[in-house]
Amino acid sequence: MSEVTFKQWWGTPLVGLAGGYLASLVGWPLPYMVGSLLAIILVRCLTPWQLAEIPGGRKCGQWVVGIGIGLHFTPVVIEQVMSHFGLIFFGALVTSLSSVVGVWLMRRSGEDRATAFFSSMPGGSGEMVNLGARNGAVLSRVAAGQSLRVLVVVLCVPAIFKYLLGGGAPQFHPAPVDWRWLALLFPMGALVAWGWQRLHQPNPWLFGPLLVSATASVVWDLHIGLPDGGSQIGQWLIGSGLGCHFNRQFFRRAPSFMGRTLIGTALTMALATLAAVGLSALTQLDLRSLTLGMMPGGIAEMSLTAETLQLSVPLVTAMQVMRLLFVLFLAEPLFRHWNRRPETI
Repeated sequence: MSEVTFKQWWGTPLVGLAGGYLASLVGWPLPYMVGSLLAIILVRCLTPWQLAEIPGGRKCGQWVVGIGIGLHFTPVVIEQVMSHFGLIFFGALVTSLSSVVGVWLMRRSGEDRATAFFSSMPGGSGEMVNLGARNGAVLSRVAAGQSLRVLVVVLCVPAIFKYLLGGGAPQFHPAPVDWRWLALLFPMGALVAWGWQRLHQPNPWLFGPLLVSATASVVWDLHIGLPDGGSQIGQWLIGSGLGCHFNRQFFRRAPSFMGRTLIGTALTMALATLAAVGLSALTQLDLRSLTLGMMPGGIAEMSLTAETLQLSVPLVTAMQVMRLLFVLFLAEPLFRHWNRRPETI
C-alpha cells in the first residue's frame, strides 16, 4: 500500500520545485508557492498524471512557515499591534461581514442557505466543510468554493501588490540565525501542533508553531529568523499541497457555481480594499499592510506575502487570525439565527 501511495506522490515535490524555480526566474512574488501551485495544477489538468499530495507535506510547510512568522513578533511589535487592537478588530469584522456579498450571489442563483453561507465564509476550508456538514450543506460545493477562493487570492494578491502597489520599505539586513533556538523551537512547535490537532482545533500545524515561536521571541526578545531558503521550503510544500486539490473535473463541475464564487471573491477583495483605504486615511498606517491583512485568503499565504514584500508581518497576521476567529466562532450561530427566519423567495 505504501508503494502505491509513493507512486502517486513521488513526482509532486519535483514538479512543484520545478514550477517554483521557473517562477523565481521571472521574478514572480511568492515564487515557490505560486509556481509549485500552478505547475501541479497544469500537470493534473493537462495530462493523465494525477499527482497526489505529499503525506504530511502541507503540514510540514505550515510548521516551517508558522515558526518563521512567529519570529517576526518582538516586544516592540506586540506593543504596536496591541495599540491598534481596535483597528485590527474592526478590519477583521469588515472582512468577515463582506462575505455576505458572496452569500447573496449564491442565493440569487438558487443555492440552498447552508451551501451558500458556508461556501462563502472566509474561514479555513476544513472548518467550513465541517460546519457545513453539521448544517446540511452540499459538501462538494462548500469545499470547491473554499478552495477556489484561496486559489484566486494566492494567485492574484501577491502579483497585484508587487506590480501595482510596490513592496514595503527595504530591510536593512536579514535577521540573524540562531541554530540553538531553532533546534528548540521546531520540536516544541511540532509538539504543540500535535496537541492542538488532538484537540481538533483549526490550523494546528500553523497556529501551534506560530504560538511557540512568537511567545519565545517576545519573552526573550530574540530578533532572529529562519535560515536562507527556509521560507521557500514552506512555500513549496504549501503550494504543492494546495495544487493537488484541483483537476479537470474540479473546473468542469458546475461552471456557473465557479463563476459566482469568482465574482463573490473579487467583490469581497474590493470591499476589503476600500475599507483598508479608509482605515489607512484615519490612522496613517501603511495601506498595503492593512489591505493585505483584510484579504480573504489563508493566514500562511497572506503572512508569507507580507514577509516577501517586506510589509508588517505581525499586523497582517493579527488581522488574519482575528478574522478566522470571527468566522469560526460566529459563523454557525449566525447561520442558525438566519435559518430560523422563513424564506422570502
